[in-house]
Amino acid sequence: MGNFVVSARKYRPNRFDEVVGQNHVSQTLKNALQNDHLAHAFLFCGPRGVGKTTCARILAKVLNCQNLGEDHEACNACSSCTSFNENASFNITELDAASNNSVEHIRALIEQVRFQPQQGKYKVFIIDEVHMLSQQAFNAFLKTLEEPPPYAIFILATTEKHKIIPTILSRCQIFDFRRIQVQQTVEHLQGICAKEEIKASKDALHIIAQKADGALRDALSIFDRMVSFSGKEITYNDVIEHLNVLDYDYFFKFVDALLEENLPEILNIFDDVLKKGFDPDIFINGLAEHLRNLLVCKDEKSLSLLEVSDGLKERYHTQAKLSPSSFILTALNLSNECDVNFKMARNKRLHVEMALIKMTYINRAVKLAKSGAAPTTIGAPVPNVSKQKKTPDAASPSIVKEDPIAFNKATPDPEGKEEDKPKLVISASFKSKPLPKISKMNLSLSAIDKLVNDKVNQEANKEKVELSMELLQPIWDAYIDTVTSPSVRNTLKAAVLEINQTRILVKVGNTISKSRVQQESDLMEFIRKELETPRLAMEIEIDETLKPIEIEKPKVKKFLLPKEKYEKMHEINPLIEEFRKRFGLKPDQEEMT
Repeated sequence: MGNFVVSARKYRPNRFDEVVGQNHVSQTLKNALQNDHLAHAFLFCGPRGVGKTTCARILAKVLNCQNLGEDHEACNACSSCTSFNENASFNITELDAASNNSVEHIRALIEQVRFQPQQGKYKVFIIDEVHMLSQQAFNAFLKTLEEPPPYAIFILATTEKHKIIPTILSRCQIFDFRRIQVQQTVEHLQGICAKEEIKASKDALHIIAQKADGALRDALSIFDRMVSFSGKEITYNDVIEHLNVLDYDYFFKFVDALLEENLPEILNIFDDVLKKGFDPDIFINGLAEHLRNLLVCKDEKSLSLLEVSDGLKERYHTQAKLSPSSFILTALNLSNECDVNFKMARNKRLHVEMALIKMTYINRAVKLAKSGAAPTTIGAPVPNVSKQKKTPDAASPSIVKEDPIAFNKATPDPEGKEEDKPKLVISASFKSKPLPKISKMNLSLSAIDKLVNDKVNQEANKEKVELSMELLQPIWDAYIDTVTSPSVRNTLKAAVLEINQTRILVKVGNTISKSRVQQESDLMEFIRKELETPRLAMEIEIDETLKPIEIEKPKVKKFLLPKEKYEKMHEINPLIEEFRKRFGLKPDQEEMT
């Protein structure tokens, strides 16, 4: 196996100035030592792998160093520092609260507090993952933590500060550790590469730092894996292959295809990503991150927020100039919506593809919104009409215009064969109104919408004129005849009908009657079908002055006695009397029933 030591242990800081990304903590502790304002209890909290336990050990070593320098750093040469480096110091006690979280463990620690240090000034107790202590252990620790002996120093470390009870927090001086920035991690890895004589590209180190998510220990673990995988030369391609990270080139090509509205290329890129084994949600999250970086690059002042190498910054900046802000923001919104609903989608691939198709036509939708045109579904890319010559169309007397959707699906005919192009023939009912001037290759969708709206209004006016009570009442009565429920029949009969433009106003006497009419879902469909008015609507109002109609009483079936049944049968067939006498039967006998 050899004597290999992982980088996280081999290059663990021994001095405050070697700690990466925590200058605010290091400088505060140095100033406290210099001014002799050192607290008796500290709480180091923050994410994993950012240096909490490392700073606690450095502080413990500094407190007992016999040759403390002017910069308040340990000398690493005296007997106290030597014993600490060899894990043989009796003045420093470390307790892992994750596995020693009971009252008995805290009592054992308190028992050690009673004894003064054998060498040095202080006895330091480091409790890691202190949030794992039980409630009883916290209570047992309170008094000692509040009033310890003058030689006792407690350093608590945790990743979950919110789980620590307030009585413990109030007795400690709290230091919040920050996530380590990507650039700081890259610089630290470059220093290790120089010491280990490893050649690593800056882009590769950036990927490692981003994958670590602010934890230097994780970055060093990934770095060791890459050294084992690649040897003495770490390349960008090796890193993205080994860490299963999508290449930046995919997203750059993808955004270029979005800007060109090249839907086949977009779907092919997404398919290539899936074939490489990446999940669809990983791709959509990576695309959202790429769009965020493009948005950051829109302004020189925010360019520093981009945590990538200088070469990639230039590529981002170049693509950001070609991408409108409206496009980036809309695409970000679609990416976020796709990610939120991804888990609920049954067909994951189709769910993401639908979002990508929407992104493809963002620029066209924005142009339509700015021009005031109504939104429409567009299924294929169109030629770049901004580069074509815009000449007025010579409209013929028959008022024939090209279909804009057909132009979206076809390219201009190089031979000028107009008869092969699809036509949209406008009916003569629109000839009374002049058409707007429309470009030959860019027919205004807003003009088409206006024509359609005019047609709808004309038909609505037609319905308004033709609708009358003479037509409505027989249809209403015909529907009542189809109703089987007596209560609903009585309610519909008692309702008062009025016509309000293209609406039917139904007045009923109470809330129950209104509910009954609303539940008749087939009523309006029946009326619309009979009147041939598909846009007819109905309103229901309550008018308490209406008198209830006389309720139809259902016919009650009368039960006959045996003698009465016989008499009824005798009226129908007198010969039954002869039958009764022949067999000696009587009308009140049980058999007669």
